[in-house]
Amino acid sequence: MRGRLVVLFAGLLALGAPGALAQAAGLTASSQWTTGDGVATPAGLPSIGKWMLTQQGEPSDWLGEVYEGKTLREPINVIIVDEAAASVEDAKARLVSAAAQAGYPIRFGHSTGYQGVIGGSLYAQLPKGWDDAFSNDVFEVDNNHGRIFGPHATGSAYIFIAAFSREDVDPFRDPGHRFASFNRARDDFTQRLDRATDHKVSGFVPLDNALVDDPRFTTGDHDGVAVLVRAGR
Repeated sequence: MRGRLVVLFAGLLALGAPGALAQAAGLTASSQWTTGDGVATPAGLPSIGKWMLTQQGEPSDWLGEVYEGKTLREPINVIIVDEAAASVEDAKARLVSAAAQAGYPIRFGHSTGYQGVIGGSLYAQLPKGWDDAFSNDVFEVDNNHGRIFGPHATGSAYIFIAAFSREDVDPFRDPGHRFASFNRARDDFTQRLDRATDHKVSGFVPLDNALVDDPRFTTGDHDGVAVLVRAGR
């Protein structure tokens, strides 16, 4: 999703602790999206929010995209468990580095300010630049991009969740950026992590967040499953 076209200095990419980041960002969301049917409770993991949420605490709609006559809703489709990180800061740094190694560095040109729910807590997005996302190409061409939320510390592991999508770009079309796929972006990102880094695909987690027969909302090609990635010692 296209954002403001500004040049960001490296200092803006500094990542803060999740608690401080949440307080600074004033994160908030209705309990409708942080408890009950708004979350999944997969075995061996904390509760996972089903949706990427906006700054207003509502499920993101891909900037108002209408897909096949329905409003899009952006699902969480990746879960990352880091069992090797020494701290919150280390977990963030390791993931940012792994994403870059996998061909998904931080790039500008995307909307920001999103949040996700892990273990009942809200986490602001990474990266936290003004219009940044992790992406496999520049925003002027077709690309996969995503935002990552966390980490949530539990036991000896740090847990992130993410929402990735693919957009098709045509400057001669209005709008020029259109939704293409959730599954293609999810699978490409996680497979590249698996091939290029110590973050390995280890399974699949049903999140029950595919909207199939809803009269108003759709999740496109999303199958309701998050790819589980683990980084071990």
